[in-house]
Amino acid sequence: LMKEREYIEGLYDTYKNLLTDREREYFENYFYEDYNLQEIADNYEVSKSYVGKYVNGIETKLRGFEEALNIYDKFNKIKAITKYMDDVASRIKIEEIIEK
Repeated sequence: LMKEREYIEGLYDTYKNLLTDREREYFENYFYEDYNLQEIADNYEVSKSYVGKYVNGIETKLRGFEEALNIYDKFNKIKAITKYMDDVASRIKIEEIIEK
């Protein structure tokens, strides 16, 4: 379950600029601020079930982006490879590129 949450948060970090402002707000409230669905519903004056469906829709959207683009997976593979690079200068340059 924790791995799944880390995965979803990783996808969010990768693709958040493709989401609407409202989607980012709901996601960050739920995943980063640890608001429960009812708290988010109260803040936005919507139903708890609406928030649940909305958050699930965001997760589906993020998974769709990854399925189509594979950026998160490629980023993690490159990051893993750089751990074993002997050329420190090259490793640092690659890490700078993938961290942007």
